[in-house]
Amino acid sequence: MKFVDSHAHVYLPEFEKDQSEVLDRAMQSGVSRIVMPNIDHTSIDSMLEMEDRYPEQCYATIGLHPCSVKTDFEKELYLVEQWLGKRKFKAIGETGIDLYWDKTFLEQQIESLKIQIEWAKQFDLPIILHCRDSFEETIEIIESQNDHRLKGVFHCFTGTVKDAERIERLENFYLGIGGVATFKNGGMDKVLPEIHMEKVLLETDSPYLAPVPYRGKRNESSYIPLIAEKISSLTGKDLEDIAIQTSASSENLFNI
Repeated sequence: MKFVDSHAHVYLPEFEKDQSEVLDRAMQSGVSRIVMPNIDHTSIDSMLEMEDRYPEQCYATIGLHPCSVKTDFEKELYLVEQWLGKRKFKAIGETGIDLYWDKTFLEQQIESLKIQIEWAKQFDLPIILHCRDSFEETIEIIESQNDHRLKGVFHCFTGTVKDAERIERLENFYLGIGGVATFKNGGMDKVLPEIHMEKVLLETDSPYLAPVPYRGKRNESSYIPLIAEKISSLTGKDLEDIAIQTSASSENLFNI
């Protein structure tokens, strides 16, 4: 079976010592393509170097993570805009709003997100949305800015059935489902059976949020089949069908 990891930070220092082995294990698990969301200016070089080394497996995006939005966020966005003028990327992101760690820069996060939404439309790229403890704030902005040009994914979706339905109504947006689906008290056991599988992308968010039985350890793309297996058991859908559908959706959204 073939899978796509639609969200993995495999370029981070956590993978420095065994990067090639991590990618080999991913391939052996059927994960042939990995989308790498950017964080900020500190991650661009390592991300692009990884794409250069593994051009058939790793795909770079460009954007500013909400946790990196501070008083100088406009300088960060200027660098993103420069990169957009230099070369092609697979998406804008990851961007969005994060109210889990710090609410100090909410206003700046909102402005940063709106600017990146306009770039997504301008460059005809999907947008990768981070919405930790901020689903309502994030989707309200997307709904207000949505048109036929806007498309993307709500990364690490952990919301309710009503939240999922709201995303599905956006037409060109997907739900990124990761390791939380395997957590005993993650709440996704009630939500996943109600989600249309054609709206789902699989993701790890490596090195974070490893699925059971690796919870609490470093996550990696080779664990994608564990997430797919859990979705299969919760929904009653065939595992191979899940692999085919989610891979096709990822390839279509990110044009890979």
